[in-house]
Amino acid sequence: MKTPLPSSSSFSVLRKTPLSPYLFTLIAFIVFVSVLYGEDFMRHFGQLQLNPDRPFSRTEKKWGKLPFAIGRTEEGCDIFSGRWVWDELNRPLYEESECPYIQPQLTCQEHGRPDKEYQYWRWQPHRCSLPGFNATLMLETLRGKRMMFVGDSLNRGQYVSMVCLLHRLIPEHAKSMETFDSLTVFTTKEYNATIEFYWAPFLLESNSDNAVIHRISDRIVRKGSINKHGRHWKGVDIMVFNTYLWWMTGLKMKILKGSFDDDDKETVEVTIEDAYRMAMRSTLRWVRKNMDPKKTRIFFTSMSPTHAKSIDWGGEEGKNCYNETTLIEDPTYWGSDSRKSIMKVIGEVFSQSKFPITFLNITQLSSYRKDAHTSIYKKQWSPLTEEQLANPVSYADCVHWCLPGLQDTWNELLFTKLLYP
Repeated sequence: MKTPLPSSSSFSVLRKTPLSPYLFTLIAFIVFVSVLYGEDFMRHFGQLQLNPDRPFSRTEKKWGKLPFAIGRTEEGCDIFSGRWVWDELNRPLYEESECPYIQPQLTCQEHGRPDKEYQYWRWQPHRCSLPGFNATLMLETLRGKRMMFVGDSLNRGQYVSMVCLLHRLIPEHAKSMETFDSLTVFTTKEYNATIEFYWAPFLLESNSDNAVIHRISDRIVRKGSINKHGRHWKGVDIMVFNTYLWWMTGLKMKILKGSFDDDDKETVEVTIEDAYRMAMRSTLRWVRKNMDPKKTRIFFTSMSPTHAKSIDWGGEEGKNCYNETTLIEDPTYWGSDSRKSIMKVIGEVFSQSKFPITFLNITQLSSYRKDAHTSIYKKQWSPLTEEQLANPVSYADCVHWCLPGLQDTWNELLFTKLLYP
């Protein structure tokens, strides 16, 4: 039976009833909080719900002064929103031949790339300018510290870029690079610092964890296995995570419930988004339990775009990044291989983080750079067939990036967010 609605006279009585002091205090507090934080809340809500491309607002507004910060980016400046400008005076930041640490998969000039124009573009934010990468300041920041890049070969490219940006200031006898299975360590003795790369393409344990032999089509990720890799991350002061490319095997991902050592392996298939969400939540739990927000900084690099389908940017069907030497000029361009659903997952999960995470949103700015991939100008690990040689598009690498090049800009953005969040 429905309760009868009160009459208008009843509403009149309720309106005239005086508020209790406790209720008045509560309402006043709610109004105060709404005024104080309303703008930030709406900004967060708008970015997370309406604009999956930009899932975070400025980190320091929520967390206050962050470790390693020496200043702030000016108000209203989004360093990830801007344009590429030609700059022969200040680019490249180093020469390919000067950095012996670049893997042969990324040395495009050595492998016959005829042009160098891809090296001369500088990222210019719309409402401000980047402070410029200061190698001396970066090394001083790293004195007595460990910096680690964790992820796949794209994160390794960013790692190598960082080493190339710094190593010229270090005498030959005072630096070294060594590899121990999944871990590569660049050491500078003078600064008592290391810059490291750890191979973990899914962050969680997987059947693709061998740093050398990992070309597996039927990829499986083990649920709740972050500590398998995480034990190698403890004690790091600056962490840069990345994971995306290896998840893109289709619409589903196999999740292992038990152990890879089990004779009978029980797996379940879930959507890529749900699998990725599981990995992000596991990563955040590990960070919260093992890192100190007063001493350490955590960065997460967004997806690196590919340029495997030229029809995405109005090109000829069946072509890709091969022979591309110009930029995409459409400021709204977004390639079909960059899933916005994944960006939305990142926004949803990281917005709930109880640890400050700085998001390096490199996807959009990198999407314009169809010219910057290694394409065919890299070491080929297997002999090319006559059919491949006759059709370079068939073996062009439109995933990885030449060095020097685009990934140096990623590190300029990392440098900016580290010191001027």
